[in-house]
Amino acid sequence: MEIKVQSIKFDADQKLLDYIDKKVGKIEKFYDGIVRTEVDLSLLADPQNKNVKVHVFIPGNELVVERNNDTFEGAVNDCVATLKDLLVSEKERRFK
Repeated sequence: MEIKVQSIKFDADQKLLDYIDKKVGKIEKFYDGIVRTEVDLSLLADPQNKNVKVHVFIPGNELVVERNNDTFEGAVNDCVATLKDLLVSEKERRFK
């Protein structure tokens, strides 16, 4: 599975990119047909100013999850947890 990370208006450090690859890479075990994944990182003006948006492309569908948190790592964890549930339900729906 290809994971593309885009940081908007800032440069993400390698440690953050490695963390994203590790965490987002785990969703592949919940749905075998993932074509690619795109992760957008951005900063917001509010107190929980770290925004993460994850697009997961599967055949015939695109799942999008967006979360805000105090840290990018926390937002990535929230996105991955939600995506896990979405992918499991999508797999059950398709392969019933």
